[in-house]
Amino acid sequence: MTSSHAGATVLVTGGTGYLACWVTAGLLQRGYRVRTTVRSLGQAEQVRGAVSEETGEEAARSVEFAAADLLSGEGWDEAAAGADYVLHTASPMPFNPGGDLITTAREGTRRVLGAAARAGVARAVLTSSGVTAVTDDPDTPATETVWTEPSGTPARAYPDSKILAERDAWDLAAETGLELSAVLPTFMQGPMLGAPRAGTTEVVRRLLAGQVPAVPNVGWNVADVRDIAELHILAMTSPAAAGQRFLGSGSFIWYRDIARLLRERLPGAAGKVRTRAMPDLAVKLLARRSPQMAMLRHELGRKRLADSGKARTLLGWHPRPTEQTIIDTATALVAKNALSR
Repeated sequence: MTSSHAGATVLVTGGTGYLACWVTAGLLQRGYRVRTTVRSLGQAEQVRGAVSEETGEEAARSVEFAAADLLSGEGWDEAAAGADYVLHTASPMPFNPGGDLITTAREGTRRVLGAAARAGVARAVLTSSGVTAVTDDPDTPATETVWTEPSGTPARAYPDSKILAERDAWDLAAETGLELSAVLPTFMQGPMLGAPRAGTTEVVRRLLAGQVPAVPNVGWNVADVRDIAELHILAMTSPAAAGQRFLGSGSFIWYRDIARLLRERLPGAAGKVRTRAMPDLAVKLLARRSPQMAMLRHELGRKRLADSGKARTLLGWHPRPTEQTIIDTATALVAKNALSR
């Protein structure tokens, strides 16, 4: 741990989240004071327990908590008061049933960044998504210069929520003078701190649990959650990051290759992993009644690429190899007894 940032306070929103726990741990290891928001203060020990897996109990006990909800205006000014930086990682996820993803993401972003502006923070960093920078041409890599148009369709509500929330963020920054950076992670994998919950790591967990009888013809630009946490901290502190967007991505990998990798590298844990291909027609039929399959339907056979050269060059960011991330994800799921869910 370093004391170079002693006294600087960072507000991290969505403290119980997959990414937020790693961001909080990374900040504590660098000597920052961390305050994080939770919907209920009863979640404080859950967060401390998760973060302590990386930082140790003493550092985790130093985390401060503020109660605030993205759908309520209450608590945000108090949470941001005295903060030097704000990292807005909180966002509704597509696998959480109920609620309006777009309204929650947009209103939450306005509330958080509005409070940051009123508090006079040095910089805010928004967790956006790689889906906000996707080109119409699948052969052209996503870059920070691209601004994806929202689809307006129910099956694409999550991408639309990220697209519209990031636009709102930049508009608010322009209106208030808030110094803003945005991190655009692609498909996050990697070990989780605390108890595993439904999220992007389900693609690995379900393979290991034998819940994927056949593998759809889809793939992802995988980003390690630990590397994305590091990218947030770089975007927060680097003078060159002010007013900039940064794509955070490792390399592309097909779902079938994830299955094969697990079989080859973790034969003991991957005995239930299947590598048989699921026909595209089956995915399209299942999409009629499964929201998860409906999201996959649009990506069948598409090898979307993302160029994270800007983060590497401007911020010195160096992501892990995708294969290591997948193996670390699987190893953590097994260690945390997550396969029976």
